[in-house]
Amino acid sequence: MFNFLIDASLKQRLLVLALSLVLIVYGSLTIKQMPVDVFPDLNKPTVTLLTESGGMAPEEVEQLVTFPIETAMNGMPGVTRVRSVSGIGLSVVYVEFDWGTEIFRNRQQVAERLSLVKEQLPEGIVPQMGPIASIMGEIMLIALPADPAQANPMQVREYADWVMRPRLLTIPGVAQVIPIGGEVKQYRVEPDPAQMQALGITLEQIESALKYYAANTSGGFLEQGAREYLIRNIGRTERLADLQNLAVSAKNNQPILLKQVAQVKLAAAAKRGDASYNAKPAVILSVQKQPAADTVKLTRDIETALADLGKSLPAGMSPPQVVFKQAHFIEASVTNVEEALRDGAIMVAVILFLFLLNFRTTLISLTAIPMSILITALVFKWMELSINTMTLGGLAIAIGALVDDAVVGLENILRRLKRNIADGTNTPPLEVIAAATKEVLSGIVYATVIIALVFVPLFALSGIEGRLFAPLGIAFIVSILASMLVSVTLTPVLCYYLLARSASVATGSGEKTPWWSLRFNLRADEEYSPLVKKLKQWDTHALYWAFDHASPLLAAALIAALLAAATVPFFPRAFLPLFNEGTLTISMLLNPGTSLSESNRTGVRAEQLIAQVPEVIHVGRRTGRAELDEHAEGVHSTEIDVDLKRSQRSRDAVLQDIRNRLAVLPAVVNVGQPISHRLDHILSGVRAQIALKIYGDDLDTLRALAAQLRERLATIPGVTDLQIEKAVLIPQLKLRVDYEKAAA
Repeated sequence: MFNFLIDASLKQRLLVLALSLVLIVYGSLTIKQMPVDVFPDLNKPTVTLLTESGGMAPEEVEQLVTFPIETAMNGMPGVTRVRSVSGIGLSVVYVEFDWGTEIFRNRQQVAERLSLVKEQLPEGIVPQMGPIASIMGEIMLIALPADPAQANPMQVREYADWVMRPRLLTIPGVAQVIPIGGEVKQYRVEPDPAQMQALGITLEQIESALKYYAANTSGGFLEQGAREYLIRNIGRTERLADLQNLAVSAKNNQPILLKQVAQVKLAAAAKRGDASYNAKPAVILSVQKQPAADTVKLTRDIETALADLGKSLPAGMSPPQVVFKQAHFIEASVTNVEEALRDGAIMVAVILFLFLLNFRTTLISLTAIPMSILITALVFKWMELSINTMTLGGLAIAIGALVDDAVVGLENILRRLKRNIADGTNTPPLEVIAAATKEVLSGIVYATVIIALVFVPLFALSGIEGRLFAPLGIAFIVSILASMLVSVTLTPVLCYYLLARSASVATGSGEKTPWWSLRFNLRADEEYSPLVKKLKQWDTHALYWAFDHASPLLAAALIAALLAAATVPFFPRAFLPLFNEGTLTISMLLNPGTSLSESNRTGVRAEQLIAQVPEVIHVGRRTGRAELDEHAEGVHSTEIDVDLKRSQRSRDAVLQDIRNRLAVLPAVVNVGQPISHRLDHILSGVRAQIALKIYGDDLDTLRALAAQLRERLATIPGVTDLQIEKAVLIPQLKLRVDYEKAAA
């Protein structure tokens, strides 16, 4: 097959060049259109079920809501794990399916099971499926600050809910937008028991009147003459006075209005979370993307939408500010790998020129790099892979090997052309090039296949490890196989046009030579460059010296191998290297039972302390849980996002400075990074590098064991930000019913 490729390429030289040009154009367009992300697709198919439980205690939520749903989800085809979190008035169940399963089919299965379990849930409790998104999908945090003197928190939240959120959801690729902070506007009716008793009004009468308030109804059709009219009863209104004047009942033919038995006003809804930006009240919107969306492109579309929204903001509101942007880290990571590819290509070019001492031979060899990368890009598109740190890392590893096949074939072609001149055989250049390429063909194929086999074990990895590292192996193997293809097709053709014509001039064959070949002449007396000649001399001396000292050299090699093997157990181990994302996520836990107002006060103080660090650009805070959020965090939990700028201090020094400043607060602080936290959450279910989980039936025993472990683990060197999650004791006021007295 390879012999056929060589002969066909040399016979159809113009076709090979034309196809190469098409590949360059189409491959370049493909690379520009490929999605860019920080990592390969790590989204294990997961369906999230959220169930609002109307202020139930965590114990009731777990027993009455979470347990029936978990039981129903277990046993479905493809389910690998079901885990849950039960909080105050909220149940979150995560149903994880096996890799490779279809997410839409999974959601259909979950919906079928939910229809069976609804009868077991308390009245009015309806589970909802969350959107198709991943834990790595939180790509932006957007703060909407406002001047309290001109815009109250209710107006800011109303703008975020009814203007910003719908606008961002229209952008293709956005899965969910979750606002937190401000105040949600409600109509509040506070009955007055004394007035109700005086006027003989019951609570059921008020509820019945409110149930049908402000509703539009249909009255059918009215035919009059030749026309037909639709009859509508317009009862919907937004005026507070209309609600206040709602008739609840009548006494002595006089209506009793709602305002006579209750206080009716606009008020903020009860909330379980709040937000701020730079220690001032604000609304923060969390933007989550769909799994297959291009993070960088989607971020640009969101920024364009924010710029349009910023042109027509209500009075008192400042333009939206980006607190966190995942695209920053992605662009920095991709740029670093691209620079490594560029520097590697430059180094390869310099080395090739030093060994070959010829611009044309160097150019021919270097064409293997872009051609191989473009072929790899087409394979990425066919396999639906993205441009990320792992795929680019595979190309960076292969950058030196991409020119190996071309150099081997080129060097032999050049040597055979020179020998053809020296021998005076006047063999046609096409025959010389074909024979020279076939001569080293077996070495090219064997070497390439052996190198590719080294990366095959990556495809045996299972779980998230396989999803993460398999694209690296694909990038490496495809690129070096593509370089082998280039070495037997395009490289011989370029050798004919750039080298063989000069051979015709040197042999006096009289073949017409293009202008670019006249600047170079093949000389038979220059078989090797001066550098290669010098290296061969050194290699000869070293080789003979090694033969004379074989025993000491073998002993030294054995000792070096043993020493290297002995150091392996002492290497630090981690799933991934430590990233410097340029952004921090600081988790702050107060004592369970801390009120939202106290958590806000402590959170604002934490923001002020963090802002004193010279490297901090801005700070955004989210306390508690948003209304649409799938994280069942209590109001004692705060998450602070910090954007940093470069400085002379190291990252560890900046983190330690922040820890020292926050040490004065009565809180457990965990300083991490957004993407790293999400990776940890994928691996262990919690946002920490190491998680110890204690199982059992008695919560009190679990809490005691967790406290003992915390004291012991705190003494281990290197352990920082140690905290206990989940099994926290929330202060409660328990009213127990005495059924005998109640019956009396």
